[in-house]
Amino acid sequence: MNAELSSFIASSFQSVWALELLLLLKSERRKRTPDELIKALRASDLVLSQAIGALVTAGLVSADQSGVAYAPASDAIAELVDQTEAAYALKPDAVRRTIVMSSKSGLAAFADAFRLRKD
Repeated sequence: MNAELSSFIASSFQSVWALELLLLLKSERRKRTPDELIKALRASDLVLSQAIGALVTAGLVSADQSGVAYAPASDAIAELVDQTEAAYALKPDAVRRTIVMSSKSGLAAFADAFRLRKD
């Protein structure tokens, strides 16, 4: 996995659930309702809504009252999604580690904000 792809994965997916959601939407190329996605992914409403929000922000999906659909903001982003899908098929653990490590750094920074320091 090259540095550009690792950076894309780390910045685009807050969780493996988000990646799974994107790949499901990409495979079917149709709008899906949140209820359909909850059943398909066996995810909670909270996990799903957070993943959708992050994917919309990343320019990977569109969402409205009628549902959620795969909608990359550009051809370059679509190409990175294709590369991510291929990497996930070949080396799923490496992709998962990239996602988890990026979320841990954010979590660590949040936790550090509450750490008591001696002045």
